[in-house]
Amino acid sequence: MNANVETLFPEQDPIYDSIVDLIPGPNNPTPIVRLGERFNPHAGFELLVKLEGMNPFGSIKDRTAWFMLNGLNLDGDQSLVEPSAGNTGIALAALANAQGTPIEIAVPDGAPEEKKALLRFLGAELIEVEDELCPIYPSEGARGVVKSMVESEAYGGKYVSPNQYESELNVAAHYHTTGPEIWRQTNGRIDYFLAGIGTGGTITGVGRYLKERNPNIQVIGVEPAQRHHKLSGLKRVTGLPDEHFPKILDKDVIDDYVSVTDYDAFAAGIKVARTDGVMVGPTTGALLHAAATLGETNDGTAVVISGDNAAKYVSAYAEYL
Repeated sequence: MNANVETLFPEQDPIYDSIVDLIPGPNNPTPIVRLGERFNPHAGFELLVKLEGMNPFGSIKDRTAWFMLNGLNLDGDQSLVEPSAGNTGIALAALANAQGTPIEIAVPDGAPEEKKALLRFLGAELIEVEDELCPIYPSEGARGVVKSMVESEAYGGKYVSPNQYESELNVAAHYHTTGPEIWRQTNGRIDYFLAGIGTGGTITGVGRYLKERNPNIQVIGVEPAQRHHKLSGLKRVTGLPDEHFPKILDKDVIDDYVSVTDYDAFAAGIKVARTDGVMVGPTTGALLHAAATLGETNDGTAVVISGDNAAKYVSAYAEYL
């Protein structure tokens, strides 16, 4: 076949000026894929997965990091510091590199080794702290370390934290991008939205947007079945005292909570890779397990957020193979 490039590709893809131009929005969405009947055998239940691992830095936290950084006014002598189990830290480190800003990340010691290696690869200085995978207490663990660095007079205002746990820009990122993308990509045909509960930014931002369009959409928060778990970025909020409840999580948006065990989460993550070739992390596995269980007794369309991909959890998956 003789054909020139112009014939084969009449509309050329753009060349981007910066990696940050690839951060998605309503006109540049991350893809949604429909899972097949081998994973989801229920004919009346459509299960869709939004692949946030397609973000330029590999996770949904790219959106959050970009919004939060744009809300900061840093001078040339200041450094960023943030508590993170990995994904927010990775996104912030990559964006900080693009801006020429130094960054330090306080990481729970149980965070996946792949994430810690990526942070070091990006040049971030790691402060490993004994803590939950999704830090709970604002004055202890990773969050406590960052709080003391930001507030300490000894550092003279050197450190600035975007503070994903309390920043409304975390919510805004998903209200203005992730939510509109889902609504547009599904043409408004969505009955259930499932997201994990960590900082609360994703489920609050997307949930608010979707419910403004259709109050009947059911927003389901997925949490670990145990406080001590292996689901990076997730937090068990059931039974958590009000003073430790995620500050930006809007409980009024959430219609129901579902708890998932580590085993069921990892099993679902492995299953979807083998049935559909969709490689997700165990946190997404928890959401998929919850959605599949929902589909056993309900019809409709469910959208699940896949926050990143399996590559960051190979060592964690190894235990379940």
